[in-house]
Amino acid sequence: MDSVNAIITEQIPRLRRYARALTGDRISADDLVQDTLERAWSKLHLWQRGSDMRPWIFSIMHNTFINHIRKNQIVTTSIDDEAINVSAPATHEDSFGMRDLASAIGKLPHDYREVILLIGLEQMQYEEVAEVLGIPLGTVMSRLSRGRERLRTIMAGESSPALRRVK
Repeated sequence: MDSVNAIITEQIPRLRRYARALTGDRISADDLVQDTLERAWSKLHLWQRGSDMRPWIFSIMHNTFINHIRKNQIVTTSIDDEAINVSAPATHEDSFGMRDLASAIGKLPHDYREVILLIGLEQMQYEEVAEVLGIPLGTVMSRLSRGRERLRTIMAGESSPALRRVK
């Protein structure tokens, strides 16, 4: 049981970071992490020992977040400054770039934002993201591609993505 405690405790910083990126504020993020951990403990018997806990616990967070949105308990806002931690000291220009990026991510549709955050911020594999979100692998790749394109558009200051003509 101590090893399970250690595995869950190891996930808390990642859960907090992802929750802050999803919700946009510390209070809602802390509530989401608390609800996630509570559900994880109550459903621990469903976790397959020996498998990676990260996708399992992130799935719980994703489902909890969706349930809260459906009940209008969480209102997503733009990402706060602490949602994205940078390990290297940032220059003045870098901090503006990070704020612009955080703001742009906050403007993305929820489906794109989740995939981009799980792959870019949490560095999950595509297969893990598909498992966490309960969607097919192709949908993960599609949402990632569209989300990145939308981010490029927002960062470039364009109002809407350019349509490509397919012949």
